[in-house]
Order: sequence, then structure tokens, then C-alpha cells
Amino acid sequence: MTAADNPKTALRQQILATRNALPETERRDYSHRITTTILSSDAYRNARNILAYQSFGSEFITDDFIARVFADDKKLALPKINRQERRLELYRVEDLAEQLATGVWGILEPQPQKCEAANPLQIDFVLTPGLGFTREGDRLGYGGGFYDRLLTTLNPRALRVAPTFSLQICDSVPTASYDEPVDLVITEESSFHARRRPDA
Repeated sequence: MTAADNPKTALRQQILATRNALPETERRDYSHRITTTILSSDAYRNARNILAYQSFGSEFITDDFIARVFADDKKLALPKINRQERRLELYRVEDLAEQLATGVWGILEPQPQKCEAANPLQIDFVLTPGLGFTREGDRLGYGGGFYDRLLTTLNPRALRVAPTFSLQICDSVPTASYDEPVDLVITEESSFHARRRPDA
């Protein structure tokens, strides 16, 4: 099957190429704007246990957001990829330089021997990565299903916030029953309060 035969694969390639072409100065500026909006939201201010991620490639840059989580004395959890079991494991992180190391796909990850495992049910704010999003909260991931599986293990009331560039907003994305939506989509230009899930 070629990319043209798989709508998800074709859309992923299209969005990734567009995002990769974004100049570094604009990516940093857009990331700063998005971070400012997230930090001013009630969702963030009311949260105590934050699940974030270390950005890579041309993604929204999470550095400033993570620094603010520490400054605000909130608890931070970061994911580690378990390739054998195709899932994400969560760990509490208090010192990025001391507790992280380069892992799968070159992404900085927690070192389990230096971190405490995080309880997924205590998470109340989820910074959620993705390649494409709709204004209604549908999410197109990278294709591994890691976050779709992870989101089902978290506290159902944990707010799922997607930081993304406006160029990644789609009118629609192909979805299946196992695809997990988000609650709030934030770009450098706008915010979209997506449809609420029944259990949220």
C-alpha cells in the first residue's frame, strides 16, 4: 500500500513537510505565543499534575512551558517510550539535566533509575502532541498509537490540551474508534474548545 492509498499516511506526510518548511524564527515565535496562551488558561492554572513531553524535530517547542511548570511549583511527568510493549511509561521529573537521556528516535526521555514512576490517574493536565488537529478536537498522531493508548489510561477528567501551529489545523482528519480526541486546541492565532468527551 502506498501513501496515496492510505489517507492518514498521505496527510501525515503533507503536514510534516509543511511544518518542516516553517522557518526556525517563526517556529520559535509561534511556540512562544502558544505557550503564553496555555499558561494564561484556567486549565493550566488549576492543574497540579502536568504531563508534558520533550519536543523534537519541527514540533511546537515545549522548553518554555516545562520551565514554567517548574517555576510554578507544579509536578511534572514526562513519557518514556517502551518499544517492546508499544506504550508510554510516565515518570516524575524534577531535574531535566540530571534525569533525562536521549532515547528512542533521539527524544529526551526520563531515566527510570533516576526517576519515580508517575501515577496516570493523578494527571490533571495533558500537553498532547500530534501532527494534525481539527477545530473539533480530532487528532492525527504520528502513526504508532502510543498516545491513543496512553490517554485511555489517564484520569478521564484530565484536560487534554494540544499546542499546534495553525498550519497543522485541518478541516477533518481520518479517525477510527481507537483515536483519542483532545479538549482544547491552541495555535499561535486562536484557541478552539473542542467537544467534551462524555466522561470528562
